[in-house]
Amino acid sequence: MADITRRLGWRHLRSAPTSHIRHHKQGQLAHDGTGLSFWFRPLTAALSEVPVNDRELAMAFHARTSDFQDVTLQATVTYRISEPATAAARLDFSVDPDTGAWRGAPLEQLATLLTETAQQHALDVLARTSLASALVDGVSAVRDRITSGLTAEPRLPATGIEVVAVRVVAVRPEAEVERALRTPAREQIQQEADRATYERRAVAVQRERTIAENELASKIELARQEEQLVDQNGINARREAEENAAADGVRAEAEAARTVRLARAEAEAAREVGEARAQAQAAWLRVHGDADTATLHALAAGRLAENLPRIDSLTLSPDVLTGLLAKLARPGDGTS
Repeated sequence: MADITRRLGWRHLRSAPTSHIRHHKQGQLAHDGTGLSFWFRPLTAALSEVPVNDRELAMAFHARTSDFQDVTLQATVTYRISEPATAAARLDFSVDPDTGAWRGAPLEQLATLLTETAQQHALDVLARTSLASALVDGVSAVRDRITSGLTAEPRLPATGIEVVAVRVVAVRPEAEVERALRTPAREQIQQEADRATYERRAVAVQRERTIAENELASKIELARQEEQLVDQNGINARREAEENAAADGVRAEAEAARTVRLARAEAEAAREVGEARAQAQAAWLRVHGDADTATLHALAAGRLAENLPRIDSLTLSPDVLTGLLAKLARPGDGTS
């Protein structure tokens, strides 16, 4: 909207760079252009303000597909007024010289024109398309058809309108139909999720079984090794016992042989001692056999004296001494 200032019956207009101003004074064009600033008298001036910037027009409308399903179309049309003079001549862009506001609603007229034209082409496309195809390829098909239809529409260039771009945001069915269409996909996704869950559980069970089998195999191997260890310990103990027994046998045999040798040596020594004693006794007897009685008595007395206990004093009576001396005086007597 243009900025208008009052001064002593005069008005000063200052427009934006994106607004095209047309000023007619007494039926003659006095000012024509964008971003203008000038003084004018309100009683003799006719002002028009045409926006020349790109404008976005959002639209939403219902349509029906070839299989009689209602869908909602959301689209946006970008347009601009390329011929401000033509647009000002076809539509009411006049502004109040005191406030700068439009006297009418030109942009609403343009929006209605563009919306109805676009809707006409979109309905024509969707009426020949099934719901499934519309949901899959409807966006691009409707966009191309609206673009070509607006470009070929003769009223738009005649009004000075240029379509810059067309965007179709979505083609959506009714809520119930959309839920129904989502159900198979959801079920399939749920089935895939369940299958993945079952497979994960199966893999987990398989892994647990593998772990249990590995643990059992480890225990069996450990038991087998323990059995081998016990057998080896028994073999080692039996071998040690046999070696100890063999060593004890060798020691016993050696001890027996030593004892036998010692006994033989003792017997031989005893025999030799006996023989020596016998020889000595025989020699002793031979010597004594050749001696007289008195000598034997003297030897017997000497031996007796050797074997008698110690005698500190001895008393001999005259009778005993006389008889003894008498016996000693008779060397030829064989009695003792």
